[in-house]
Amino acid sequence: MIRVLMSGAGKMGHILLDGMDAADGIEPVAAVDAFAKGDHLTLSSGRNIPLYSDAATAIDASTPDVIVDFTNAAWTPTIVDAALDKGVRLVVGTTGLSQEWADDFARRCAERKVGAVMAANFALGAILMMHMAKIAAPFFESAEIVEMHHATKVDAPSGTSIATARGMLAARDGRPFERNVPEATPVEGTRTGAVDGVTIHSIRLPGFVAHQEVVFGATGQTLTIRHDSNRESYIPGVVLAVTEVVTRNELVVGLDRLIGLED
Repeated sequence: MIRVLMSGAGKMGHILLDGMDAADGIEPVAAVDAFAKGDHLTLSSGRNIPLYSDAATAIDASTPDVIVDFTNAAWTPTIVDAALDKGVRLVVGTTGLSQEWADDFARRCAERKVGAVMAANFALGAILMMHMAKIAAPFFESAEIVEMHHATKVDAPSGTSIATARGMLAARDGRPFERNVPEATPVEGTRTGAVDGVTIHSIRLPGFVAHQEVVFGATGQTLTIRHDSNRESYIPGVVLAVTEVVTRNELVVGLDRLIGLED
């Protein structure tokens, strides 16, 4: 059994804990949350697991094989530091982390020979959407991304939309997309957010969970690739990452590498 410590005890943490608890070969043993209330969590199966507020204490007490972290850019470095110090593998789904921090994370994993998986999105459909967008990117000169999330999401644009745009540009060998620049902007800022010619629109409203569409445009035609999901869609990808990371001794960036879409 792979012993898992869940970092983050909010809605996403509860859903992933229940999903891993139901999976073969995985045993959630504890959770850690800086804003923990109480000393335990009750899973849907009825099983109670300890809840901690300190990263090092949680690791020492629960002796996990893997830590799954879906929190925020302020907390993730804390749990990563504690995990690497103790040689515990990691699965990280937090977005909003800097490229500099990610590069340092990769370096430390390699030095310590500690496996980790970090991805902007763990929904398998989203990974396929990004892959299909890369396939289409060389054939169109214009593209925009619309991403829609719940009103409490802390970052905009989403990590998935940024990763999608960067993947599309890589598929074009870095050649920027052509981008409309309006002659007048009665409402300032409505077309200022872009990644090398890919304008990204962020919608934040109650009722949404996680949705994204990539729209390519050319003379006389458009191509739209869209993915819609809820929090439960992350469970298969997280279970896959947990079972794979125990065989790794380095950082793997992107779930696509675990399902054979990238080398």
